[in-house]
Amino acid sequence: MADGLDWESLTEASSGAVGALVSTTVLYPLDTCKTKYQAEVQSHGQRKYRNLSDVLWEAISKRQFLSLYQGLGTKNLQSFISQFVYFYSYSYLKRLYLRKSGARSVGPKANLVVAAAAGVCTVVVTQPLDTASSKMQTSAFGKSKGLWETLSEGYWSEAYDGLGISLLLTANPSIQYTVFDQLKHRLLRRQSSNVLPTNTKSSPAALSASTAFVLGAVSKSVATILTYPAIRCKVMIQSANTEDESKSDTQPKQPKTMVGALSSIWRREGFPGFFKGLQAQILKTVLSSALLLMIKEKISKYTWIAMLALRRFLLVSQKRIKSH
Repeated sequence: MADGLDWESLTEASSGAVGALVSTTVLYPLDTCKTKYQAEVQSHGQRKYRNLSDVLWEAISKRQFLSLYQGLGTKNLQSFISQFVYFYSYSYLKRLYLRKSGARSVGPKANLVVAAAAGVCTVVVTQPLDTASSKMQTSAFGKSKGLWETLSEGYWSEAYDGLGISLLLTANPSIQYTVFDQLKHRLLRRQSSNVLPTNTKSSPAALSASTAFVLGAVSKSVATILTYPAIRCKVMIQSANTEDESKSDTQPKQPKTMVGALSSIWRREGFPGFFKGLQAQILKTVLSSALLLMIKEKISKYTWIAMLALRRFLLVSQKRIKSH
């Protein structure tokens, strides 16, 4: 049992999941403001939110500051599961490719395919939680519902709203982690060139916190700019219904397809609307991803030690069971 587990993949997955949990919690108010700002599609004169700070001031003026954390539990659950699934799949598929191909390292093209495959696995598993957290964040301040109530409002198929775009957006983490992994590999190769090789098993090499933060910011910025129009369409599709029911007849209904979302943006906001909220998206995602990767790199050594201790414990337990 102990030898049958992929301990290195488990280490990667556990470190990534913990990093996601911390970064999501720290940056959640910014994420809520960003999501509500992106979800609104109106002509310039009818906009409720002219900029990101308007969302924050609304929460403060209504004495609903804590509502900036509405849906945090669901978001944390989604982030933890998605990052665990992604990092485990990514690490496992990468090791599988190296073993099957006999290559010494994964090239950029193969890395992109591996990252995309890991992303698809993650999306299929976590899409209902992603949809629920978006609905919670875009609900009126103080009126957000629980996870089960949010998912059971309509048909269960609605839990997979935006699945097609989510699958398309697997290119985002694919680009991000491919850029990060390649830059990390080059840096660690330079650092290890002056270190004498040993035959003893040691913990995986790790970047410094500052280096991991910078590489994470650069890689996520590239991915975000390339995929932003699809990101905004996904938020619009998954957002909650009109907050003010008295205006539900005059305000447009949320689109349910990517074509509908793109058409709605074009009619009401023109071409600049495709990139509305880009600055906020970059700020949030860059800080989140950089913080996630920084934490992951810093705790990877300790996670590896914990996994080795667990592996040793399982091996000893198996021997004792067999002896009896």
